[in-house]
Amino acid sequence: MSKVRVKKIKSAINKPLRQKRTLQALGLRKINQVVEHDDNEVINGMIAKVQHLVSVERS
Repeated sequence: MSKVRVKKIKSAINKPLRQKRTLQALGLRKINQVVEHDDNEVINGMIAKVQHLVSVERS
């Protein structure tokens, strides 16, 4: 299965609680932190909700 690397590039300050919780569920706490997940529909949906706060690299 392919992997997706997600990097937090912007702060979640002054963002809705739902977006903060999505970042937390992805495992992102600090700016420039990178996490790797399996590339599936659930993760892709989460990334879509916070796409303005993260960068994505698919492999």
